Amino acid sequence: MPAMMSRGRGRRTINEINMVPFIDVMLVLLIIFMVTAPLITPSMIDLPSVGKAAKQPDAVIQIVIQKDDSLEIRSGPAQEITARAAMASIAPQVKKMQGSNVNTAVVISADKAVKYETVVAVMDRLQRAGIARVGLSVQLAK
Repeated sequence: MPAMMSRGRGRRTINEINMVPFIDVMLVLLIIFMVTAPLITPSMIDLPSVGKAAKQPDAVIQIVIQKDDSLEIRSGPAQEITARAAMASIAPQVKKMQGSNVNTAVVISADKAVKYETVVAVMDRLQRAGIARVGLSVQLAK
């Protein structure tokens, strides 16, 4: 009955909210988001590419990280397994293998399934031990 109350010269008061403009604005915003969402590209990491080194190092010590996070140290021309190592003893063993030639390159080869954290932990231990030439082994793209 309050909607029918008259005021002065026959005007009625409207006490309900008109939802049509609100719905129209929401539909327009929905269409705008639906059209622009496919155009937004996800953040892709563009990694730098590197060429081959001019001269391969003469002696290389290779640290292999297996799927189960076990560590192997390989050295020599045939890259045979020289020692198995724990994470805590990796740096002293590599230092011992380098001997007087502190410029010997150390290459870390990790399986795809190995956590990034494990690779970084090995690199950190080698860096803290003062081993300067540390690299990562990768497979060349086809």
